[in-house]
Amino acid sequence: MSLVVSKSNHDFLYLQVMQLIRELSEQGTLLPGEKLPSLRKMADKLKVSIPTVKLAYQSLEAQGLVEAREKSGYFLKSSATQLARPKRVKLSREPVAVNMQVLIEQVYDAIHQAGVVPFGIANPVAAAPTDKMLSRTMRRVMSIAGSRAINYGAIDGFAPLKKQLIHRYLDFGIGVDPQELVITNGAQEALAIALKCVAKAGDVIAIESPCYFGIIELIESLGLKALEIPLCPDDGIWLDDLSQALQDHDIKACVFSTSINNPVGSFMPDLKRKDLVALLESHNVVLIEDDVYGDLHFTAQRGTPAQAYSTKGLVLTCASFSKTAAPSYRVGWLIAGKFAAQARRYKRALSCSTSLINQWTLYEFVQSGEYERNLKLLKQRLRNNKERMIWCLQRAFPSTARISDPQGGCVIWIDLGSGYDSVKLFRLALENGISITPGYIFSATNKYRSCIRLSYGLPWSEKLEQAINRLGELVHLAKNKKAAP
Repeated sequence: MSLVVSKSNHDFLYLQVMQLIRELSEQGTLLPGEKLPSLRKMADKLKVSIPTVKLAYQSLEAQGLVEAREKSGYFLKSSATQLARPKRVKLSREPVAVNMQVLIEQVYDAIHQAGVVPFGIANPVAAAPTDKMLSRTMRRVMSIAGSRAINYGAIDGFAPLKKQLIHRYLDFGIGVDPQELVITNGAQEALAIALKCVAKAGDVIAIESPCYFGIIELIESLGLKALEIPLCPDDGIWLDDLSQALQDHDIKACVFSTSINNPVGSFMPDLKRKDLVALLESHNVVLIEDDVYGDLHFTAQRGTPAQAYSTKGLVLTCASFSKTAAPSYRVGWLIAGKFAAQARRYKRALSCSTSLINQWTLYEFVQSGEYERNLKLLKQRLRNNKERMIWCLQRAFPSTARISDPQGGCVIWIDLGSGYDSVKLFRLALENGISITPGYIFSATNKYRSCIRLSYGLPWSEKLEQAINRLGELVHLAKNKKAAP
């Protein structure tokens, strides 16, 4: 390496370092998501000063090829060119009844087929598994709790875990009354309870577009109507479209991902989140915030829950440990505020209580500090996986494909372009041992037929890269043939 960067060369030394990084990237010696050598190590290798290497890294960062991460160093990004973002869709004219259950059932069946590459499931914990840590913790809890561990827990949750969550919200300046916080069986039950608290069959619920299909199916099962509000791939809901919808329709509540959206991965800045709450509360419309991915942000700061900006108590917060610690434990929570009494009644009617041993184990897991340590590792791996997946997609997929740039979470949204059929690709991929999620089920009005969602929440391997290459080959078979004139 010392022969590549030379003081006898006419170019400035930092420019030579920059060119070296580009060449290593083009050759595949350095791959997207990988950490660059530290400033000191690179300076020693190249026989140049640390400030020279730092200037090179900072210049590459300004060009979009390198990303600086606080207290972690510099990492190679997927491309120096701007990704083509998914396009903005039109605001839906009318709310609609939903009918997506058949295709959603097929997607779930595909996820759980043995031997399938599971790009179709959003399970970020798989990238940094917690099984061994949680196993140790549960054994310790069993020895402490004895027979109490197999008993029913309190309807609204394990008191020490609730206290722990309340303390975490204090970091955002949010004071939560213990009576207002209900532990649930995952965020999905929290969302169901929240909707039942504020709406009845036939009411209009505004949702993001595209929207996580679990919310769409939930709205369908409760007999509600969905009104889709377009989503900006960078910073969430378009507030001008939402404002128009509030004027045109009698919207009972909104279900929005207030931090990291699934499937696009957009991040709503705090100021916009504050404006969102103000807009909705000016119309006396309830916001049900789905904050399940909030802790998996790639941004410098975590987004502040919308709960912090409510002045009328019209925000209900839903979250869980499913995406950050243990999906199978099914431990989530709902901050119900003024709807707390109703929420506890619905919780009792739906499931009586949430697993006590699972709640107790998660309480000890967080208390020990292992949760935060693993969360930091998980976010780092997910960021690296994201860069690697984007790099693979850019090489394997058609140039017409528009790829999101997630700011957190574990999924990427891809618009393949006009004429491509994601449902056809879903079935072709499954025949080839790959599960994906067709974009069709992320809309209540049959949008996104040309889109797919892929998860990078997996242990990265050559097998995954081969599967992406195979998908790239199958994409061409998923393009609908034009009818003969």
